[in-house]
Amino acid sequence: MNSYYPFVNTPLPYAYNALEPFIDEKTMHLHHDRHLQTYIDNLNKVLEENPALQRFSLEELLTVWRRLPCRLQNPVRNNAGGVFSHRFYFNGMKEPAAPCSAPVLFREMTCRFGSPENFKALFKEAALSVFGSGYAWLVREHAYYLKHYNMRAAYIDAWFHVVNWSQAERRFCV
Repeated sequence: MNSYYPFVNTPLPYAYNALEPFIDEKTMHLHHDRHLQTYIDNLNKVLEENPALQRFSLEELLTVWRRLPCRLQNPVRNNAGGVFSHRFYFNGMKEPAAPCSAPVLFREMTCRFGSPENFKALFKEAALSVFGSGYAWLVREHAYYLKHYNMRAAYIDAWFHVVNWSQAERRFCV
């Protein structure tokens, strides 16, 4: 993954239509090719104009943005955050039929929430409580766009079919 300036829009880890019927191809194109690309372009422009920031990784930019001059704080936070969030989102999903195993994570869900199903219900409730198309990751839901429009609950239900639980477990166990 491209973690340093100049940032590039790396390919999805699956085909644009791989998450069908749960997340549609058009939404994936829009998110990856337009939204993420815009964040990348904007972040690269800020860094191009501020060469001292080019040595920082994406994660470091998200750590140091508060120490930057005021005029740079919002552009760095918003655009580096947009790149990170979209990559996190894309890498946290898999093709619905792809095998997935996360015994440690599912055991922890059972301990903390009673069962993975109860976790999903509570996660959905939390995701629906976020204003607008805000995030609810497995640490808060992402936008639901074209296929689901404003039917957030249906989007969340569909999203559970494409969660890459193995990847979530790797993130959880770090």
